[in-house]
Amino acid sequence: MSPPGDEPPPPPPNVHNGPPPPPISYAAQVANPAGSKGMPRPERERLILDAAVHEFGTKGYAHASVATIARRANISKPLVYGYFESKDGLYLACLHRGAAPLVDAVTEAQTGTGLTRALGTLEAIFRTLEPRRLDWAVLWDPTLPPGSAVDEAARAYRRKLSALGAEGTQEALTSAGFADPADASLFARIWYGAVAATVTWWLEHPEEPAETTTQRCARILTALRG
Repeated sequence: MSPPGDEPPPPPPNVHNGPPPPPISYAAQVANPAGSKGMPRPERERLILDAAVHEFGTKGYAHASVATIARRANISKPLVYGYFESKDGLYLACLHRGAAPLVDAVTEAQTGTGLTRALGTLEAIFRTLEPRRLDWAVLWDPTLPPGSAVDEAARAYRRKLSALGAEGTQEALTSAGFADPADASLFARIWYGAVAATVTWWLEHPEEPAETTTQRCARILTALRG
């Protein structure tokens, strides 16, 4: 993850462009939902948000359709607006539902040092995202209007994750006796790229459980340590 304040590099390929990614575990729940008449409000909100995460996560905010989200949730478009007021409100609800627990999980994983801390961070990301993997694409959506409320909200979560990554890489360098600020900046950027590439690979392999990918990462980190 990049240092706080740095502009993150472009999102990984095949998240928003081209054909939608392979279906993930929860996609079937929103592809052909049951009728929602008489459904309690929290349950209906969940259906709407699940449908919206699928739409935002596969198409990006700029190309997402509230009408399509309504059809996936088997409700009317006006009812979506009745719940969330606007497309922005719907995106923000999806963002907060996915990104807040992710930041909390990564924060709790910042224990140990070096590769132990790195693996704990990756495990926290996989475990938190496993129920709704497209939450990651919603958070790193490159189509958000620059300077908009939705863009600023997403950037706020990204900055928190970036700060945690920078703290971890700085701690690793300090433990090794290195104090060059440029080393810290480069290491943080390398770490961000590694996390982004790893999560992207995982998204492209929906059959791979979080635990299996964590074990895979442990083997790779062990090999790097030599």
